[in-house]
Amino acid sequence: MEADYPPSYLAGVQLFNRHDFFEAHEVWEDLWAEEHGAAHLFLQGMIQIAVGLCHFCNGNLRGALKLYRTSRRYHDRCGETFIYGLELSDLWTQMERCYHEILHAEELTSDLEADPDLFPTLKLNPPPEEWPDVEDFLHEEE
Repeated sequence: MEADYPPSYLAGVQLFNRHDFFEAHEVWEDLWAEEHGAAHLFLQGMIQIAVGLCHFCNGNLRGALKLYRTSRRYHDRCGETFIYGLELSDLWTQMERCYHEILHAEELTSDLEADPDLFPTLKLNPPPEEWPDVEDFLHEEE
């Protein structure tokens, strides 16, 4: 089975899996602006997941938790199990594992830190035939 994924989506997946969450969100924003329906909701959720993980890494636990919840709501509204080759139930199992400590903390304290070993990994099914060069999608600093 062959998949036809937008190159910018694939670049964002690669950046996300390298834990470069800020750049992943930047790349996906351009695609999100062009999409409609479930794909638009899905990408809005992915953007918020990436930004939430940025916040988590930077110690902004309240921001991370807020974006976890809003991204989940976007994905719940997609109404599809697989979208853009990503199984949402697997992604959210990984997200719950990653956010477990702050989801269940009585108080958000500075000793709660993101564990890179628990960051979600995006696996596409079917995998793309080839991956784009992410450098082609990174925005130049002005």
